[in-house]
Amino acid sequence: MQRTATFLWHLVPTATLAIALALVSPGGVRAQDANATAGTTSARQIVISLTERRLHLLEEGRPPRSFPVAIGRPGVAIPLGDSQVLRKRRNPTWRPTANQRRENPALPASVPPGPSNPLGKFALDLGWTAIAIHGTNEPDSVGRRASGGCFRMLPADIAALFEMVPVGTPVRVVSGSAIVPAPQPAIAVAVPAALPTPTPPPSPLPTVAPPPLPILPDPRCATAGAPLRRMICTVPDLAALDGRARGLHQRHLAALPAERRDAAAYALLQEERRFDDRITARCWVRRGMEEDPAVAAAAEACLRDALAVRLEEAKRR
Repeated sequence: MQRTATFLWHLVPTATLAIALALVSPGGVRAQDANATAGTTSARQIVISLTERRLHLLEEGRPPRSFPVAIGRPGVAIPLGDSQVLRKRRNPTWRPTANQRRENPALPASVPPGPSNPLGKFALDLGWTAIAIHGTNEPDSVGRRASGGCFRMLPADIAALFEMVPVGTPVRVVSGSAIVPAPQPAIAVAVPAALPTPTPPPSPLPTVAPPPLPILPDPRCATAGAPLRRMICTVPDLAALDGRARGLHQRHLAALPAERRDAAAYALLQEERRFDDRITARCWVRRGMEEDPAVAAAAEACLRDALAVRLEEAKRR
């Protein structure tokens, strides 16, 4: 009997060690990690509103966060409904779709990571084919209808979102406004009766209306042959946006010293050529198709967005 008790006593440390090893075995750790990931995924949701052109990140126990996004340009189909984050890519390579290559044969087969990559430094691939939430090398396009169907974010915003959401996070795209939980009401706090009377704020100074923006017509309108340039010259609101940007450029040149004026004029000319290249790639219209009402409406909306961005850039110069 004594020998049996001694034998069982020596088995106790061995059994304890076996139980400890089972608790930290690779299979046990993987199961715990999977449950933690599933809980993290269900606690977060991304909602993208096409009307607001904003991405909302909803998390349990935290106030919602909101970021501006660029959505598909006019004429581009935008997915609606539910999906999820299927893959996360850091420093992604951009490969144009077959449809994008047909629309613009000058596009390369792929663009490696770097400053000219349209995806920026981060991409969250969704369940829809060729649709992702990603950065951009054109931050001025964020908040507008400018993409090929994906959702563009500012570089700092996509970097933050990339770290916050895991693979499997649900994503919902809605056409109207996103339903975001309202912030919790503030708790009323008793205030002592005897408080000093606050000093009234000073009366605001009268605002002076800024002078009207000068409008300078495009001298090329008389001989314009490209469909998009003819459209800018002949559609009144497009011509006004283009003319105001030109007028601001002229005002900027006139304010410079004479020794800097020639170099600045050449820089503006190069900038205008780059602008023409951008609208040709983004708002492309096959020659002769501008008479089609649907094609013309899509091109005009695309040009209106591009010209509005150009005008804002001219104001900040």
